[in-house]
Amino acid sequence: MLEKKSIEYEKAVLIGVLNKEQDEKKVTEYLDELEFLTYTAGGEVAKRFVQRMDTPNPKTLIGSGKMEEVEAYVKENDIGSVIFDDELTPGQQRNIEKQLRCKILDRTSLILDIFAQRAQTSYARTQVELAQYEYLLPRLTGLWTHLERQKGGIGMRGPGETEIETDRRIVRDRISLLKKKLTKIDRQMETQRGNRGSLVRVALVGYTNVGKSTLMNVISKSDVFAENKLFATLDTTVRKVVIGNLPFLLSDTVGFIRKLPTQLVESFKSTLDEVREADLLLHVVDISHPNFEEHIASVNQILDEIESADKETIMVFNKIDQYVHETIDDDDLMTEKTSKHFTITEWKKTWMQRVGKNALFISALNKENLDEFRTRVYEEVRDIHVTRFPYNNFLYPEHLDEY
Repeated sequence: MLEKKSIEYEKAVLIGVLNKEQDEKKVTEYLDELEFLTYTAGGEVAKRFVQRMDTPNPKTLIGSGKMEEVEAYVKENDIGSVIFDDELTPGQQRNIEKQLRCKILDRTSLILDIFAQRAQTSYARTQVELAQYEYLLPRLTGLWTHLERQKGGIGMRGPGETEIETDRRIVRDRISLLKKKLTKIDRQMETQRGNRGSLVRVALVGYTNVGKSTLMNVISKSDVFAENKLFATLDTTVRKVVIGNLPFLLSDTVGFIRKLPTQLVESFKSTLDEVREADLLLHVVDISHPNFEEHIASVNQILDEIESADKETIMVFNKIDQYVHETIDDDDLMTEKTSKHFTITEWKKTWMQRVGKNALFISALNKENLDEFRTRVYEEVRDIHVTRFPYNNFLYPEHLDEY
């Protein structure tokens, strides 16, 4: 008889900062996302702390009074990790660790940890390892707490400096080795992409956890791993798809997220080559998320960074089955109608109207409106194919056979 496995989640505390750039609403939203990241990494959030600060404390990011409050809570509740929404400098991380005496993470290190868990292939593991070492390099001094002579000054100079320099050199050598390894794999993948022939390439892009892998499974009839967690898909998956009588290649790429660590953007640029070389982008959006417009802006920003913002794009608004709008009572004369009160029909009359036929509304999970989706993708892929190979026009007549 199989025993039931009980998963033990590590207790964690989240810390956010209110300032001119982040109001209370935005900080709450960021901490909600950070809580989901913590859950994905295997943690359980016990409490959130938020402090208003115009300028961050250079020593501990938050003020000394708030630090004492966090310290008391950590001791009383046996907290394993304290996670900051904003990136900590090496000095801040070291000072906070000394005071709280527990694991101190920021958003970047948490995302790196999730990526390390999710990496399945050698290629993904190499990319994540490179990002982790680049993040670790400036923070090495914090690891050498046993070196008493590392403080500097008279009588404090000694072999500790040499040991740290040795360790930094080892890490730099490892980074150099990983970069060479990635360059070699990049060449192999470039050859693979070149061997795919003249098929039109379509790439699924979007924020993390918007349903790209579920859509991939439905359209390509494949079995790509999909889960209601952030960064469920890390490795790019490419499948041959046939709609009607027209074959094309569909790739499922890694999801994007706000405040994506620069180390990851750099190390995953080779994975994002699938996006760069795509002929058509399917930008999948979770319309049921209250802040999906900000998600769209974050994805567009990263697409701009990898020089793919000007590609032909179809906006695919997914999870229409989960979309719920807020309502205003007939006798409520005080509440002002905002976008959170819009029905999907009303959303279609906003800026989405300018997107025109390149805006689709579907539910990949419940397979709603997928015929319309297939028809639109077929039309776009066919136009690309016929433009590239005019003599193939007769092969793909202007009608969509039953799928």
